[in-house]
Amino acid sequence: MSDDPLQIPRDKPILLFDGVCNLCDGLVQFIIKRDPEARFRFTALQSEAGQALLGEAGMDASALNTVVMFDDGQFYTHSDVPLQIAWQLGGFWRIFYIFKTIPKWIRDRIYDWIASNRYKWFGKKESCMIPTPELKQRFI
Repeated sequence: MSDDPLQIPRDKPILLFDGVCNLCDGLVQFIIKRDPEARFRFTALQSEAGQALLGEAGMDASALNTVVMFDDGQFYTHSDVPLQIAWQLGGFWRIFYIFKTIPKWIRDRIYDWIASNRYKWFGKKESCMIPTPELKQRFI
């Protein structure tokens, strides 16, 4: 991590989410409730850590309409993210990985349709979520 001035921990998958999106916040809460082993870390796309990770991937947060997952040196976007989440959660959730058999261009069109309507359907916050003291260590 010597070339990482922020010292971003990379030992677990990191979910980069839109910090003002209610749907994205719901996804984070969904994962937290189903991940008692704390396999995931989280950071807002708008955060300093989020911006640094996106820079590594050559992505611009202002142009994104997706959550991003960084895991084991790879970046995932669009419909690949929920599939990776399901796989990482394990158990029953892995059944949803079967949707990987649907061509990516079809999955991504559905994902993009939902993402482009997320503020209209689910609303938007004025600011990013502040994690509770118990959850603070899971956020970067």
